[in-house]
Amino acid sequence: MPDTFSLDLPYAFGKPEATGVLRSMPEDFFVEEVLGFSPEGEGEHVWLWIEKRNCNTEWVAEQLARLAGVPHGAVSYSGLKDRVAVTRQWFSVHLPGKDAPEWSSLNSEQFTVKEAVRHRSKLRRGTHRSNRFVIRLREVAGERAALEARLAMIARSGVPNYFGEQRFGHQGGNLDQALKMFGGWRIKDRHKRSMYLSAARSYLFNQVLARRVVQGSWDQILPGEAAILAGSHSFFVVDEVDAEILRRVQCMDIHPSGPMWGRGDVPCSGQVAELERVIAEELPAFRRGLEGADLRQERRALRLQVMDLEWHWSDASTLELRFGLGRGEYATAVVRELAVCTEIAKGSS
Repeated sequence: MPDTFSLDLPYAFGKPEATGVLRSMPEDFFVEEVLGFSPEGEGEHVWLWIEKRNCNTEWVAEQLARLAGVPHGAVSYSGLKDRVAVTRQWFSVHLPGKDAPEWSSLNSEQFTVKEAVRHRSKLRRGTHRSNRFVIRLREVAGERAALEARLAMIARSGVPNYFGEQRFGHQGGNLDQALKMFGGWRIKDRHKRSMYLSAARSYLFNQVLARRVVQGSWDQILPGEAAILAGSHSFFVVDEVDAEILRRVQCMDIHPSGPMWGRGDVPCSGQVAELERVIAEELPAFRRGLEGADLRQERRALRLQVMDLEWHWSDASTLELRFGLGRGEYATAVVRELAVCTEIAKGSS
């Protein structure tokens, strides 16, 4: 197990020559959750459509619980959103047999309740379908033609589906905490325990993906691959890479996958399985800790499809990007392939 955790990861298309500034203000990073359906209008759960600015999702949930006079666990959301950003997302509050409070009393510079509607069930993690992003890169320096050629490549080929640095905490602190937890340190806070488990799992996944990027196979289906269906967690093992498999890879219908580590055997075989076992053995404390936490083996796509990517120049040095991503995918994984960016203030999601 390394003494320090490297968060430097290889690039799919070589290190970008362009530079820029990301998040010079929260408005430069806009995220809108796409639910994929509408709340029913009746039920014991109140769903709230909230716009927040420069604050984190958990803090907003705490404010909702306090106003409603309910335990923190009665408030839920589909996904964590970046702190240093302007984001729109759904929350739900369980209010069986109770009138809803005056939600607008919470409206402030930090967040605004834009809509409240009843629904029969709570909002669970991972319920939303996707996220839409509008991101402005300022002080962009680099040849414009090369930048736009790189954008076209990203739109066509996707990018490695890395977990963003925010998953690992400041300077990888969540990984250090995970090591302590796996070494016997008891953590009573369920949220923190889940956060440290996720950090360890994500780091191991990133290491597998990084090795595949170096090999040039992050966007290819290899013999023995667990090919994951786009937009789902379902996968199947490819014994032979034939013309039909190649066609489905080309049209982004299936992607190669990597492990979200847990108990049980990896489902792939051959060189793919061997690489994953080697990486896991290089991180034995994480491997043993994740298996001991009763997490089961799952799969995550190695390739991230950037949906409906558009761009335009607001001025000579400000580039605005618009695109969609599936849930659990990081906009920073897209931006890093385009330009080396300085972040004025990093968000946590």
